[in-house]
Amino acid sequence: MNRPVLSWAFYDWANSAYAVTVMSGFFPLFFKQYWADSLSAQESTYQLGLANSVASLAIVVLAPILGSIADCAGSKKKFLFVFTFLGVTMCASLFLLEQGSWQLAIAIYIFACIGFMGGVSFSDSLLVDVSPKKDFDKSSALGYALGYLGGGILFAVCVWMVQTPALFGITSVEQAVKLSFLLVALWWLVFSIPVFLWVRESPATAAAHSAVNSLWAGFLQLRQTFRQIKELKVVFTFLLAYWLYIDGVDTIVRMAVDYGLSLGIDSNDLIIALLITQFIGFPSAIAFGYLGEKIGPKAGIMIAIGVYIFVTFWAYQMDSSREFYILAIIIGMVQGGVQSLSRSLYARIIPKHQSAEFFGFYNMLGKFAAVLGPVMIGWVTVMTGNHRLAMLSILILFIAGAVILIRVNIAEGIAHAEKIDKQYANLGSSI
Repeated sequence: MNRPVLSWAFYDWANSAYAVTVMSGFFPLFFKQYWADSLSAQESTYQLGLANSVASLAIVVLAPILGSIADCAGSKKKFLFVFTFLGVTMCASLFLLEQGSWQLAIAIYIFACIGFMGGVSFSDSLLVDVSPKKDFDKSSALGYALGYLGGGILFAVCVWMVQTPALFGITSVEQAVKLSFLLVALWWLVFSIPVFLWVRESPATAAAHSAVNSLWAGFLQLRQTFRQIKELKVVFTFLLAYWLYIDGVDTIVRMAVDYGLSLGIDSNDLIIALLITQFIGFPSAIAFGYLGEKIGPKAGIMIAIGVYIFVTFWAYQMDSSREFYILAIIIGMVQGGVQSLSRSLYARIIPKHQSAEFFGFYNMLGKFAAVLGPVMIGWVTVMTGNHRLAMLSILILFIAGAVILIRVNIAEGIAHAEKIDKQYANLGSSI
């Protein structure tokens, strides 16, 4: 594994600490119990949900536009630095907030999430710069594997610190949680350094590099890409399939704890299961990278979707913490695989010179994911009063995603993307 690939993959190791420890772990709990302790449970839930929606909407709007500008100006790493700096600074700022400061906590959290999600978009787009096409599966898998391992290690340390603060010389649980936010920021900052030192991106696609010209060229390129989507039918078909099945994946991730609680499973068992998923995800993501290299990323994704269909059926009838642990292991075995192979498949079928822009669209759909699934679960729960039937409804997303994915012709997509890249190369040499 060469240094640029490893340096790029370590960005997943760096920022996954924020995803696991802050977004999924401590912030929702600490917001309710500490910063927003004066609000009702319903109001604090509403504010947190609104914050996540605002941050996601910002990336939905910004990612394709900034991606287009980055491609034209050759500035993917610059945008990655800006979003990383924003996320790290905001995450560290949570350490300073006092009890009751819920408005400020929400504002800082929104900007931290924008930094995180924006960084993911530009990091994804660098895959085509650090790895040859034949190694996309292994390189993408390495990133997700390191993300699961790095995020899991720091989350385990922070959970240990919060549960036994005296052992770390900390006076209270509250201080331990605040210190966790600071540790995440430092972790994110330090392990992001390699990508800025040792990764080189492709040169600018625009002839003029001034800020104004790059901005204008970016908007022109974005308009052109919307037109290209009509021609790039393979890309469009894959994005539709991806939106459906990744919605199912994200829904299980986000609703698993709530579902477990509704079945009467102890909260400590749920936290341990989350840690299990993280550490199982490390070797499994790497294994899926090699699997994708042997049988192709599309076949690997289909296998993962099949496992998720099995998991959904099992979740429908499970009734013990032991079964929940087993499901956590199984999900850990395929979660990183479906994510990494989706990224590497997509990287194959898009024009290399427009990678930041196209990954902007990819991550835009990722932000729309886990919208339909939770709505389905909520609606079925309200209509039937049965949490098990609600979880079973997620099968629709996996089955529909698989049916559409079958129609994705990877060879055709690669040929079309290479044709577009060649046309741009010829255009550039003639100027």
